[in-house]
Amino acid sequence: MSYDVLVIGGGPAGLSAAINVRARGKSVLVVSNPIEESPLWRSERVENYLGLPGVTGPELLQAMHKHAEIDGVEFLTGKAISASFMMDQWYVSVGSDVQEAKAVVLAAGVARGKKFPGEAELLGRGVSYCATCDGMLYRGKSVAVLGYSETARQEAEFLRGIGCKVHYLEKPRDCTISGDGKVEQITCGGETTKVDGVFILRPAMAPTDLFPGLDMENGYVRVDHRMATGLPGVFAAGDCNGGPLQVAKATGEGLIAGQSAAAYVDALARKQ
Repeated sequence: MSYDVLVIGGGPAGLSAAINVRARGKSVLVVSNPIEESPLWRSERVENYLGLPGVTGPELLQAMHKHAEIDGVEFLTGKAISASFMMDQWYVSVGSDVQEAKAVVLAAGVARGKKFPGEAELLGRGVSYCATCDGMLYRGKSVAVLGYSETARQEAEFLRGIGCKVHYLEKPRDCTISGDGKVEQITCGGETTKVDGVFILRPAMAPTDLFPGLDMENGYVRVDHRMATGLPGVFAAGDCNGGPLQVAKATGEGLIAGQSAAAYVDALARKQ
């Protein structure tokens, strides 16, 4: 389905952006992990959000989510794994589906962790970030699952269910993926296992993995005063833009990004 704006991330920045897109009469889809996986959900008390002293993280997120639902924001639980731009339209892969939008707001927080040796080189040649997308390619074969997300074990069970021999590794730190033109083995903690595929299941993709060519500075997305990135129709808000990593900053930047994305969609319409 096609939307005016697609928001990647369902935290305060993403929800703020989505609400402001809807306030300007545009359609919007929020793609995110389950709300319980948000770092804010684990906050026992939020003391510095204006007007709501002592509110818990879950209370604040649930209120924001309800506000967005009332305003007509649509939601899709999943992980964005790739994006491409053609003819003034963004195409974002979410699992095995593709969502279309004229503009994108990146509000996925901070993606931590460096790539493993061999990961980038063998991406698409045995390395995958989505079990439900690529799992059938490895039916009857041996795969390693590197689990960092809350749903990683579920994805590992999915792979077992379709006939893969799964080697599950819980948050390994030091791994090397190797092979001659394709994945042949993985070494973690000094132990080598021969595999045909490696599924690296992180909570979120790094911004530059989703959007190659995105301008970064000290590990954060570089934006202007409109929260616009250097890519056409792509805006960013919240923790992915840098500190302070606070709810108030995230909601404020989300407001600006949502307004800017809606204005961008209007400008495209005037060109046609």
